Amino acid sequence: MLLTSDKSGLEHAANSLASGVLVAFPTDTFFALGADGLNPSAVEAVYLTKGRNPGTPVPLLISEIEMAARLTSEFPDVLRDLAEHFWPGALTIVVPATETVPEIVTAGTGTVGLRIPDHDVATDLIRTAATPLTGTSCNLTGHPPIKESTTVEQVFGDRIAACIDAPCGNYSDPSTVIAYDDGKVAVLRLGAISVDSLRNIVGNIVVD
Repeated sequence: MLLTSDKSGLEHAANSLASGVLVAFPTDTFFALGADGLNPSAVEAVYLTKGRNPGTPVPLLISEIEMAARLTSEFPDVLRDLAEHFWPGALTIVVPATETVPEIVTAGTGTVGLRIPDHDVATDLIRTAATPLTGTSCNLTGHPPIKESTTVEQVFGDRIAACIDAPCGNYSDPSTVIAYDDGKVAVLRLGAISVDSLRNIVGNIVVD
């Protein structure tokens, strides 16, 4: 089912998410396969629907930096500086997770990747749902990420409750993923934000 991106469509999508089912929605990079990130059974459905290895952590999308306080036990100043500069945007920050975050999200790592997407539909949906949403790309594992709502419908059909029909942003790469360890910011995955851009804010950047 394709939903409009207006208030009515977002409320319908939020109600679906609250009931534990999946909704695809556009972000600044690609379509995300969204579930209530604090509902373990809903997150499990993401793995099953994508055919994803359940031992792989799932990032969470949030709408405001204040939402991170519920999800992480530690947000070092250096990471907060990067968040304040690049959020909303294509930067995923891996931080220690609180007990609020289900183990299926962290895959037993004790950490969670957080991001505020630079996309009004995505952040409006998160606010309407009043919960962080899973931010994994809406594609079958091993297949390319999707930028068109019609393609989402063709690939997933009735395996998801709905797809919000709105364009994605202009990024052609996934988000850059970083973490903080032993006084250094480590790049775990290079994506839409370059190492040079990160170094302009924080000099001590390590590329794994």
